[in-house]
This record gives sequence, structure tokens and C-alpha cells, in this order.
Amino acid sequence: MRNLKIFLRDRAAVFFSLLAVLIIIGLYAAFLGNTLTSGMEGVSGARFLMDSWIMAGLLAVASITTTLGAAGVIVDDKAKGIAKDFRCAPLKRGSIVGGYLLATVVVGTVLSAAGFVAAEIYIFANGGKLLTFGAALKALGLIVLSCLASGAMVSFVVSFLKTPNALAVASTIFGTLSGFLMGIYVPVSVLPGTVQTAVKAFPISHAAVLLRQVLMEVALAETFAGAPAEAAARFQEDLGVVFTYGGGVFSAAGSVAVLMGTTVVFFVLAVWRMLKE
Repeated sequence: MRNLKIFLRDRAAVFFSLLAVLIIIGLYAAFLGNTLTSGMEGVSGARFLMDSWIMAGLLAVASITTTLGAAGVIVDDKAKGIAKDFRCAPLKRGSIVGGYLLATVVVGTVLSAAGFVAAEIYIFANGGKLLTFGAALKALGLIVLSCLASGAMVSFVVSFLKTPNALAVASTIFGTLSGFLMGIYVPVSVLPGTVQTAVKAFPISHAAVLLRQVLMEVALAETFAGAPAEAAARFQEDLGVVFTYGGGVFSAAGSVAVLMGTTVVFFVLAVWRMLKE
């Protein structure tokens, strides 16, 4: 509870943890939305389709930036010497480390879930359709999984940082790269082959893929009704709705496994690093 209260009381930290998301929304509203739909004039549901696509990517980005912002409490405690005080307290070190990690995931999940609600309102306000109850539950489940994987990764990264300045640099790097790694600024198919490989290798990009499949399901069915199956398949590959490896489509179960594996591996590494200090 302490870590949650400290983070949520710091309005600047909350704002900057959402800054990358706000920048993407601004860019989409300013010109990305029109650019992405410019070649789809007359296509039924084009705006609904692309709004769903961008919002799914935003939720994946939010899982990274919000957990990173929450993990900043770890760095602040190091810089202020509070971490040393904890070591002298009658508390198990495992409990202290577990509290840091749990707070990171909880903050990321809460803020990302709030972002999901805002995304649904945005889509509906622009003429799209709300998700069904079942699809919404599935999306929320994916948000939790994404925040678990993101929380594990950023906790491991933050365990190496000692000062707020170092955290600020890391936040800038993550915030800048996340939009590219989720295929938001530039569709995955437009990127060079080596960059596409890097995008597909980044674990949280699999969360973006899974969220797109859920949020875009209805929009894809409406937009490509009556169109050749090849056209729909090509569109999904180009926009990162699915990942392909060696000509085959990577399954949703495979992406879930990537996120679960990332969670386990990086949580173990993060705990090891924090206990070692």
C-alpha cells in the first residue's frame, strides 16, 4: 500500500507515465488517423477499424509506461536511503521486494484498465461499436497479462538504476521506442526486415497483437465482409494484427506463452537482483 500511495500522490509521476500514450493520441488525432484511412475512402467501417487498431496498440504501450512509472518508487527509495532503512527493519527482504513488484503491476493494471475504458468511449464516440461483455473481459485479462510481463521487465531494468536522472533517461527511451515497437507510428510491414524481427522479438508487442485481435474482431468482420480471405489476411499481417514466422501465422496461444514466459523469467531476475543488493 505504501508504494501505491507514494506513486498516486505524485501527480507528475502519474502524468509522465502516461505521456507516451498522450503523445500517440495527439499524433493520431492530428494526422495519423487521416493518414491511415486515406487509402480507405468508401470502405465500410474504416474509421472503426483503425480506431480499434490504434487503441489496442496504446493499451500495450500503457502497460509499459505505467509500470515503469510505478517502479520509479524503487529508485527514489534507493536515492533517499529509504531502501537501507528497510534492511534494518524487522521485515523479510522477500516481503519488501514482493511489495515493490506487486505495486508496480497493480498500478500498471489499474491505469491501463482506465485507459481501456477511455479507449472504448473514444471508439464509440467516433461511430464504432462497444465490445461485448465477453470480449471486454478477454481484453481486461490481456491487460493484466501485459502488465505482469511489463512489470517484470521494467522491475529488472530499474534494479540497475540508482538515481532519478537515470530513471528519467530510461523512461524517455522506453516511451520513445514503445510506439515503434508496437507498430503504431509505422505499420510493421513498412519497417525493414531486421527491425520487423526486433519488433516480433519484443515480448510486449505480442500483447499488442492479442489486444488487436480482440478489439478489432468486429471491425475486421464488417470491413472485409465479402472481400477475399487473402485481402483480410494481408491486412492483418501488414498492421501487426498477427505475426508471421517463416510464412506461418504465430498463434494467439503462442503469444500468451511468450508473455507468461517473460513474466516468470524477468520476475525471477528482478527478485534475484533486488535481493542481491
